[in-house]
Formats: sequence, C-alpha cells, structure tokens
Amino acid sequence: MQAVIFDQPAADSSTTRVAEVEVPVPGPGEVTIDVRAAGVNFIDVMARRGDPGYATHWPFIPGLEAAGTIRAMGAGVTGLAVGTPVAAFTAAGGLAEVVKVPAALVSQLPAGLTFETAAAVPGTLTTAVLLLRSLQPGGSVLVHSAGGGLGQALARVARHQGAGLVLGTVGHSSRSAGAERAGYDAVLVRDDALSAAVLRYTDGRGVDLVLDSQGTSWIDKDLEVVAPTGRIVLFGNAGGAALDPIPTGRLFATNAAVGGFSMRGLAARAPWLIAEGQSEALAAVAHGELAVQVRPLEGLQHVAAAQQALAEGRGEGKYVVSL
Repeated sequence: MQAVIFDQPAADSSTTRVAEVEVPVPGPGEVTIDVRAAGVNFIDVMARRGDPGYATHWPFIPGLEAAGTIRAMGAGVTGLAVGTPVAAFTAAGGLAEVVKVPAALVSQLPAGLTFETAAAVPGTLTTAVLLLRSLQPGGSVLVHSAGGGLGQALARVARHQGAGLVLGTVGHSSRSAGAERAGYDAVLVRDDALSAAVLRYTDGRGVDLVLDSQGTSWIDKDLEVVAPTGRIVLFGNAGGAALDPIPTGRLFATNAAVGGFSMRGLAARAPWLIAEGQSEALAAVAHGELAVQVRPLEGLQHVAAAQQALAEGRGEGKYVVSL
C-alpha cells in the first residue's frame, strides 16, 4: 500500500516521501480501514520536527484522522462489519491507503456524509468539541491560532454551543480573513497590544476560557486576560520552543486555573471520551448544525506541500486528501 513517510526528523519536507509499505493487520480489539480520505494537521508538522511524544519511531507514517470503510477486524471487535463506512481518530498512520486503529476510536458515519467531510471530524472537529466542553452558554472564549483548521472549527463549535463572545488571535494580519469567515466576533493580532484589546472587548472582565496552542510563550498574556475563576487550556506547542514553567504565583492572584489537553492522551487513557465527542460531531455535521469546510487535495503526493504550508504559517483552513 502507499503511505506518506517521514524518514527522519526535519524542519522541511526534505525527508517526506510517498512510499510502498506493508498493509497492517489488526490485532485484538483493532480494525483496519481502507482509507478514502484523511485529514492533514499541524500535529503532522510537530511529528516531522521530532517534537517529543509525536513520532514514536522512524520512519514514521503521520496522520491522525481518516475516513473510509472497515477492511478487517481483530478478535473481540463487535458492533462493526467489513465494509461499514466509518471515521476514526488514528493518532498516527492515517495518511495511508490502509490504517490500523483501536475499534474504540471508530465511529460509523451517519447517512449522507461524504468521506472527505467526515475525515475532517475525528481530529479537528472532535478536538474542538472536547476543548469547549466546559464553556457555558453565554460564556466568552479566546482562541489562539484562529486562522487554521482547528481554530476555525473552534469558532463554529463555540457558536453552536451558545458562546456569547468568541475572540481569536493570529500571528499576522494576513491570517485574519479565514478566521473572520469562521465566525469570530473579532480577530486580533498576537502582539503587545493583545491584552488591552481583549479587556476592551470584555469591558475589563476578561474571558472565561482561553484556548492556547502556542505552548507557554503566551501564558503571561493569557493570565492578563482570563476572567476571575476562568480557565486556560494549553493544548499544543505550535512553535516548538522549550516550554517555560507555569508562573504558579500568578495563579493565586488571578484566581484562574491552567490545564492541559491532549487527544493522544485521551486515546490512551479514555478513548470513550473521544468516541463520544467524535460521534456527537459527526451527527452535528450530518444534521447541518455544524459546517465543515475543507481544502481538498487529490492524492498523497500533495500532502508534503500542505504540511509545509502549515509549518510556515501559510496554511488556510482544513486540508483533506482524497485517496
């Protein structure tokens, strides 16, 4: 079968190729999926860079979300059948013609949902649903990296869940247009004026929830703009820089909580939470309650360029490759 391969860590696409590899065989509790479409994500870039916790070995097949049909099932798998249309959070290996995944992370597709649309749900839209679980109707949220696929999904899900104020940030004003179309009330540039702008939009109160994919590089600003008893969730390290210690002393002064979020961590320790969020997101898309807008790629040979666009901050929206 054909798969996207990272031969070794690299800052660019020089070690990325499409190659022939062995077809995986499902073990107990696992299934294999004939992939019809797969999502391209910034986590692919983090794996390619060699960030800790992403690529488990080299060469490495990236890809954390895919949609297709069940190819084969291992012992103990129930509720699925060969040929069933499904989507799955794959954690790795999704950018291939066949992927092996725990059955607990697989959801059947609702009627009428295309594979291309479904492939954007397990990693991107499900992450958004789970990150926003704690936001109450009428609450306010600030999302860093609002212009990317996940950032745009977070705006749509926040609206769907009844958020009152949805603010986003981008690294450069050229990234604002996509975020604005996704439904943010305002898209702000991450610079020294960010805190003042957020406080102005919230009449000095701050936001109830900050969703930060920038590691700890903006934690001081996050603490300036989070409301008393609000929450900051760190869920990525887009820049790849070393993480600084959390300024715990400031937590006392702000009366705020700082937490972390990892889909890979949930996949290992609480896969049912991913399955619940994934099925919820698929149903919402199928019923027209949530929109998914993808940037289509035809064939695995185009994945490396899309990943590099994400690495350089040129990516717009959600890339999905059809196989």
